Amino acid sequence: MVDERLLSILACPRCKGELEYITAPSEELLCRSCALAYPVRDDIPVMLIEEARTLGERD
Repeated sequence: MVDERLLSILACPRCKGELEYITAPSEELLCRSCALAYPVRDDIPVMLIEEARTLGERD
């Protein structure tokens, strides 16, 4: 689980928008504005645009 304090300061690297933390089916940070999902691996958000998946690929 990602720490709430960390979540409060993180922003989408592409648009600087707000991120939404989800845990199912996998841990990800969603940017609804960009339609990207950033993975969370071992409780660490991977905030690289090239590592993000486009929303809709599994949604």
